[in-house]
Amino acid sequence: MTDPKPPSRSNRPALALHVPEPAYRPGDAPDFSSIMVPAAGAAPRPDVAAKAELTHPLCTDLVRVLDNQGKAVGPWDPKLDPDTLRKMLKYMKTVRTFDDRMYRAQRQGKTSFYMKCTGEEAIAVAAATAMDPEDIHFPTYRQQGLLVARGYPLVEMMNQIYSNKGDRLQGRQLPIMYSDKKHGFFSISGNLGTQYPQAVGWAMASAIKGDSRIAMGWIGDGATAEGDFHSALTFAAVYQAPVILAVVNNQWAISSFSGLAGAEQATFASRAVGYGIAGLRVDGNDALAVYAATRWAADRARSNNGPTLIEYFTYRAEGHSTSDDPTGYRPAGEPQAWPLGDPIARLKAHLVGLDEWDDDRDLALDKQLDATVRAAQKEAEKNGILPQQGFDDIPSMFEDVYAEVPWHIAEQREQAMAEAREYLGREPS
Repeated sequence: MTDPKPPSRSNRPALALHVPEPAYRPGDAPDFSSIMVPAAGAAPRPDVAAKAELTHPLCTDLVRVLDNQGKAVGPWDPKLDPDTLRKMLKYMKTVRTFDDRMYRAQRQGKTSFYMKCTGEEAIAVAAATAMDPEDIHFPTYRQQGLLVARGYPLVEMMNQIYSNKGDRLQGRQLPIMYSDKKHGFFSISGNLGTQYPQAVGWAMASAIKGDSRIAMGWIGDGATAEGDFHSALTFAAVYQAPVILAVVNNQWAISSFSGLAGAEQATFASRAVGYGIAGLRVDGNDALAVYAATRWAADRARSNNGPTLIEYFTYRAEGHSTSDDPTGYRPAGEPQAWPLGDPIARLKAHLVGLDEWDDDRDLALDKQLDATVRAAQKEAEKNGILPQQGFDDIPSMFEDVYAEVPWHIAEQREQAMAEAREYLGREPS
């Protein structure tokens, strides 16, 4: 008996794949009119103890507090006192000034690499302000505002960027990949997705120990396509871990737009729906909205009501890093066309509207911060800049790995020292 002849497929359409493409490329006029920006204050604020599904409409909405006139409106208004608002403005401006100074240092050849967070300053600064200083963050490389808001010395940050003799990490991390346990800042990893499961694991350990500290994991829109993202959400959901999982959706990964990570199909906050956890989508350029949402999620985690996935909706105003030229893949005027504005300008307008700030004080603060950052840079450069590093303290690269150095590692150390002596014509320091 022969097999029946398979049916003809001649009348079926050929299969095809959808390859996401950004709407605008260099030379095009950017147009963000397709982005729905709801009125500030329109999003409801569920109770901290509400069931997760009651937050799911907020995964496609946008939590906003500051309106177009800079006035705080709606149920998410955290009603912060003027001193706190001024501190947040100062920290955000400090980050931008620091970024500009270090970007210039890289262009001058003083370090190899730098990454700015221009346009995203409100996210890290407001999140740090909303959380307890003892809570721990598992950040990516655009959360320098966490360190600034927690009082980490700018000189120490610059020492790390220069990998000089003052670098507490001894040049073992790429520039800007800071780490400081005291300030609750877990080591930055170049493999960004790993921060999520590590944050969940730390939060689970905190709960097992009966501690009260929570964790916050950070990831970019591009890294949500990594398997680590989903593994972390599974554990967070199953064990109701006391963790906040932040997605900073700044529209662009290194040079690929957010559609390649699934942004065309759903918001990143919507991932919370499938895992049955609370989710929020927040205006990332609104410092008050970021504070309110982060504080809500922190209170929820600390009261054993489970994790929250927060999408901070923002825009990367400049390049991915000093190695990137964004004009090669997006229109030059796109940052200026972004509909949610500049986070620093928006917070300033809010303070001015409260009669708690003015242009003279703003200008004075800018001058003060410029002087502070310049002084920090001068102090850090006393320890040296990156091109000056090389043969000093060679044995340190073999330390802090083994309790007892194996023979073959000791042999490599002696060989390196011998080569350094031959090159320098003296004993390396």
